Formats: sequence, C-alpha cells, structure tokens
Amino acid sequence: MAVLGIGGLFFRARDPDALAAWYREHLGIGAGCAAKGAGEPDEWCWRVQGGPVVFAPFPADSDYFATDKAYMLNLRVDDLEGMLEQLNAGGIAIETREEWDSPETGRFARIHDPEGNAIELWEPPA
Repeated sequence: MAVLGIGGLFFRARDPDALAAWYREHLGIGAGCAAKGAGEPDEWCWRVQGGPVVFAPFPADSDYFATDKAYMLNLRVDDLEGMLEQLNAGGIAIETREEWDSPETGRFARIHDPEGNAIELWEPPA
C-alpha cells in the first residue's frame, strides 16, 4: 500500500468564493479546470498533468517565504514567460530573481493571491 499523490490542498480564506474565482481566472486552477492533456474537467476538482511534486517542510525561521504564513503554494508551469505575460496583463505583481533560477532546477517567479498567500511558479528544466 502506498500514497499515490496529493489528493487536495485545503486552506482557510476570508472570502473562499472570491479567492477560488481569482485562482480560476488568473491561473486556470480549481474546481472545473483541467490542465492541457489531463482530460475533461470535473465539476468539483482540478484535473492536473502528472509530473514531479516537491514535498518539503522548511525550517520555521526560513525567509524563503513570509514567516507569518504556514505554507507557500508552488505551481509547475510549462511556459513561465507566457504565464508571466498573462499575469502582467491581469495587473498582478510579479517577482523574479536571478538567484532563484538554475539549469538544474529550472526557472521561478513569485506572485501573491488577493489574501497575501505566496504562489511560486516553477518551470522545470526541459
């Protein structure tokens, strides 16, 4: 018997409906969404494309993301530049740093949802 993958991510929000709509509109994720090549969307779940998932606890005093937040969402993307153009057109602030990127791990950018939760966008190496 083994765990097959992440079955869901559940977190509190001040306005769950508005936050769910923001994720659907700007990132194409959430109930009723499906990644390219993942099949038809379901009413209540997000169909994802298989690939690597990093599961890593960070030290409590890490400054990699805000210390007042318990988690940071990392989303794997296939075209970081295209995603950044889309987010920029939507008026979403984007942070990039050269030191985040490397040929071994890929490219990264960071945005925040309307409730201040960090979202790291990750384009793995080809």
